[in-house]
Amino acid sequence: MSYDLSKHDFNDPDPWVALDLDQSTFFDPAAKAALLRGNASKSRQFLLPVVRPLARLSIVLTQLLRIVLPNSFTSSRHLHTLIVWGMRNFLSRDANYLIFRHFHIGSQILKFLADNVENVDVKAHPLKPRALEDFLDNTYVQHDLNLFNFIIQINAQGGRFKPAPLERINFSALEDVDPLLPVLPDRWHNFLDLQTAIELYTPLFGLFLADKDFWRASNSLQLDETIAIYVARLFDRESIVALVNNKHPCVPISTLEAGFRLMLHGLDAENLYGFIKEMQKRQAAERASGGAR
Repeated sequence: MSYDLSKHDFNDPDPWVALDLDQSTFFDPAAKAALLRGNASKSRQFLLPVVRPLARLSIVLTQLLRIVLPNSFTSSRHLHTLIVWGMRNFLSRDANYLIFRHFHIGSQILKFLADNVENVDVKAHPLKPRALEDFLDNTYVQHDLNLFNFIIQINAQGGRFKPAPLERINFSALEDVDPLLPVLPDRWHNFLDLQTAIELYTPLFGLFLADKDFWRASNSLQLDETIAIYVARLFDRESIVALVNNKHPCVPISTLEAGFRLMLHGLDAENLYGFIKEMQKRQAAERASGGAR
């Protein structure tokens, strides 16, 4: 982002401009700009403070219901139908963009890791939605299953991520996400920012999923640290784990915080993906400089 410092008001700095200009992380500029526009929106400013406590109260009520009826009246199909209806009619273009992008980069990160661990056969279920209708196919629930299944398969087969020379790392799993995405809804009623939408959606997961499925979905967020450690070991860069906020999967956090932690999950994934892309650029630069000698 270019910024005319001569017009800067030192008595009234814009916090979103500061974060947009900041380059301390590996967050893709277009994705970060989309997130910051949502953060600055009226939706987040005025709706989120009202929605969040009501959503958390709803989670408490659904958890009480699940004590009595742990597996009754559940329907992943109805859950995904409601989510897609909301994405089409209420979520902003920026919010939908970040959601689409998240599923693509998550699949790419897991494929990247699978490509760089020896003697392990990983059965994958990549999620790369190209249209809103693609989310109807159990996509949100499958995203959580993919994380657990990946970790189980890697470790059950004795897979270990060890430091490898940069020139030997396989980056073929990575591809530019934005050209793969569809034209997203952007009408007058598509106003809802991502964080408010997530707070609204979280109680629906508790209502429409069986008790064990909702807990698994919530606990999967803390696997961000695990995936980051795998990447860090591969590149011998343990410091990148500091960019991850969802940690300590062996100590599950309450489902009441699932909405907020889902936002952190998106941020963690973007930073991790950005770091891997940066390493890909360095590999290309090293090869180009080697070929020029």
